[in-house]
Amino acid sequence: MQDGAGQEKAGTVFIVDDDERVVHSLQRLLKLSGYAVTPFADARSLLGCAELPAAECVVLDLGLPDTDGLCVQETLLAMDTGPSIVFLTGRADVPSSVRAMKAGAVDFLLKPVEEKALLMAIEAGVQRTRGEREADRQKASVQTRLQSLTVREEEVLQHVVAGRLNKQIAGDLGTVEKTIKVHRARMMAKMGVRTVADLVRLVEYGR
Repeated sequence: MQDGAGQEKAGTVFIVDDDERVVHSLQRLLKLSGYAVTPFADARSLLGCAELPAAECVVLDLGLPDTDGLCVQETLLAMDTGPSIVFLTGRADVPSSVRAMKAGAVDFLLKPVEEKALLMAIEAGVQRTRGEREADRQKASVQTRLQSLTVREEEVLQHVVAGRLNKQIAGDLGTVEKTIKVHRARMMAKMGVRTVADLVRLVEYGR
């Protein structure tokens, strides 16, 4: 295995193929296109790589020497926001291509692969992965904000989201409206929102 030279702006791509000529050709193409590339000759090396979570797209040969590419796909799908997958195969295999695409593969390309088609698939895969990971980061941020609330602030939040007014919330919680206003202001500040509509959207997004 050769290490990729750090993440470049185009993206981080892992290649898994036991054909050295294919790997060399793909590495050259992708590096010229601005990608950071790391090659692997088999599934075991890929799955044992500590840097796997950083991969944004995996170009995966269907027929690896140690396992089937579809099995590798299942393992990658089990990861938290794992990389997108572009399959390569030396033979037309409709059942496998259907299975791979249904499981979320970006594309299923036949060797010798057309460079433009491969680059388009990889770009789509990188963008998909980045979008999913950004969504995960945003959701985690919302969860962190929710966890920062006190028990009373959490109660007020639930009532506000349900459309209750300060006076109604005070009655529901057995306190005075002035106290509810204080808790509400602190809760809104911690959540980083100014309007009830924004709060509702944020809470829905964080679920």
